[in-house]
Amino acid sequence: MIPVSIITDSTSDLSEELLKKYGISVLPLHIHLGDDEFIDGVDITPDEIYIWSDRENKTPKTATFSPGEAVDFFKERLEEAKEIICFSISGSMSASGSVMALAAQELEAEDRIHVIDSKNLSTGTGLLIIEAAEMANNGFSVNEIIERIEALKPRVRASFVVDTLTYLHRGGRCSGVAAIAGSALKIHPYISVVDGSMHPGKKYRGKMKKVFDEYVSDMEEDLKRAEDSRVFVTYSGERDETVEAVINRVKELGHFKEVLVTRAGSIISSHCGPGAMGVLFIAGE
Repeated sequence: MIPVSIITDSTSDLSEELLKKYGISVLPLHIHLGDDEFIDGVDITPDEIYIWSDRENKTPKTATFSPGEAVDFFKERLEEAKEIICFSISGSMSASGSVMALAAQELEAEDRIHVIDSKNLSTGTGLLIIEAAEMANNGFSVNEIIERIEALKPRVRASFVVDTLTYLHRGGRCSGVAAIAGSALKIHPYISVVDGSMHPGKKYRGKMKKVFDEYVSDMEEDLKRAEDSRVFVTYSGERDETVEAVINRVKELGHFKEVLVTRAGSIISSHCGPGAMGVLFIAGE
């Protein structure tokens, strides 16, 4: 039996390679395309979601797993680990963390199952998860891991730029988007996660290669002062020359030991749409 197991809901957008490398288990959320229900990362892809959404002119409905699903999932993990640390997307965006906590109560295992609200999304959460997994694999206790993660949470810098406002506007997940969504100009807003919620900032204009180049330039000094262990480049569409240009620019900084590249899963992609991309890191002390 291992001392500590790390679990995440499926919104953290970690690749299969990273999940396997760090021994992280995933509890997937659900996606509803009309009357049809799918499991994130299991039987639906972001590209299939985009096709449906554009055809129906709707944003998919996303939903957390049921308490019963969480209970069954935890039962299996409790047979393998003495304690579990579970990461959820920000509680202001989904009830997944609350459902995890309810499942722990139902199993009367609150002393063994510890739920962390990441106050973030996508690989902003992923940064915290990998830190926790590394600590767990190196023999740190649950209390030591949680203390470290809580200290890191305010230092996570998660942001992205979207190609289209349509998906965020339909979904209503980002405060302030409605005010700019109706503009006739081709606007690509900078979206940041602040204390668990998404907020629009600078408005970029022009072709996406130019937009992303400007986006990275705007955060370059912060990137140079960031913790140097790793940085994520996470994108929601195809890995094309626009994505490669951002990856190369971040690598050329010569600051990070790892530049990790992931594609957003179906939940995050449902709300951001194709063509979104972000650079996510932990700010230096």
